[in-house]
Amino acid sequence: MLIAPAQLGSSTWLLRLRTFAVVGQLVTIVVARALTPTDLPMPPLLALAAVTAITNLGYGWWLSRSGLRDRDDVIRPQRVAFVMMAIDLVTLTVMLSLTGGADNPFSFFYFVNLAVGGVMLEVAAVWTLSVMAIVGYAVILIQSRPVAGLTVATIESPNWALGAFDLRGIGLWFAFSACVGVVTHFVTRTTRQLRDRERDLRKTQAERADAMRLEGLTTLAAGAAHELATPLSAIDVACRELSRHLDAVPKPDSIHQDLALIDGQLMMCRQILARMRSAAGDAAADQWNRTTLGELIDRTLEGIRDPHRVEIVDDESWESQSLYLPEEAVAQSIRNLIHNGLDASEQGESVTIRPIVESTSVALHIIDSGTGMTDDVMDRAWDPFFTTKDPGRGIGLGLFLTRNVITRLGGTLDFKSSIGAGTTVIVTLPVEPNPSLAAQR
Repeated sequence: MLIAPAQLGSSTWLLRLRTFAVVGQLVTIVVARALTPTDLPMPPLLALAAVTAITNLGYGWWLSRSGLRDRDDVIRPQRVAFVMMAIDLVTLTVMLSLTGGADNPFSFFYFVNLAVGGVMLEVAAVWTLSVMAIVGYAVILIQSRPVAGLTVATIESPNWALGAFDLRGIGLWFAFSACVGVVTHFVTRTTRQLRDRERDLRKTQAERADAMRLEGLTTLAAGAAHELATPLSAIDVACRELSRHLDAVPKPDSIHQDLALIDGQLMMCRQILARMRSAAGDAAADQWNRTTLGELIDRTLEGIRDPHRVEIVDDESWESQSLYLPEEAVAQSIRNLIHNGLDASEQGESVTIRPIVESTSVALHIIDSGTGMTDDVMDRAWDPFFTTKDPGRGIGLGLFLTRNVITRLGGTLDFKSSIGAGTTVIVTLPVEPNPSLAAQR
């Protein structure tokens, strides 16, 4: 890729600079004609100014259409900007060749074009313009129309001549080439550093916004856990009292099954409340401990609603892999991903877990049998309260909280998905925590 993505505003900036250039060219041509006794070739000069004006009008029209209909495509505006700058270098070279060549003071405008390109374009594109400028300067040294008051008389001596260049011309060309190289290098380097800083700043701001959202969500989770604990306790007591009173009463087996179901669901609710407290920062519910990958997976499967639909790629090499992490929080995070896979798969289809042990980390590949995700869904998957599930089956917080748990431990969470081929979620966890993370626990 020759041109790097940039904001459309940079292209608008170039449009304005080229507009000023057209006005400057016309004013300069008129003033130069009045000041020099040499008859300037007015038709070619005006034609070249017209070329800049016409291309700039076309550029402005194209930018207006791009801004209204195709703002997401930032590659094409930069390619067009590169073409505009290349046209400007060619027209500048021809104008200088017709008006004194390298002796014309406006030959310094080569550096203006390169500086603008260094701010807007990728390094490869700027160096391409630099090579064009060096070639253009050689052209105006070799072939130019003398202008009285501008052209410097050269010393005619066969000892100083070397083909089309004399010693002065060779020195000028080497000096110009060196200046072009220095200017291009430092402008592109400075611009790249500024872009990197801007990207880091945007990343920091996004992380801060995520942290603020997470803080609000965890506060909500803590409040919900506190409020739900009382009614659930009352239901639990009522259920046990009902079971005790019905022990001595003949009743169908369905009653036993219903009571067992209620008791099991209450147990699940208590586990969910404990996890909500963990997400809200309850240290007692988020204890780090030494465990193994096999034990972590077993702990994860304890709360799966359809364990018979989960398949583990069994390999004794990974089961004994030692880990140090908050087991319950990580198990709940992986459990969320498995439930998402089960929801995405058809009833009866399974979700596969493939653990892979690497040198300093372990990776869990969670593979579902669903229809896959579109690019738009993948881009928004991390957003809180975004969900593609039917109403009542989720509120869109699972992935958001899961990613925060995994990244907090120094791990990563990635998606691989294509329409019709299902989705693979890759959870990467460090074998040993970062010392700073371990100190914060």
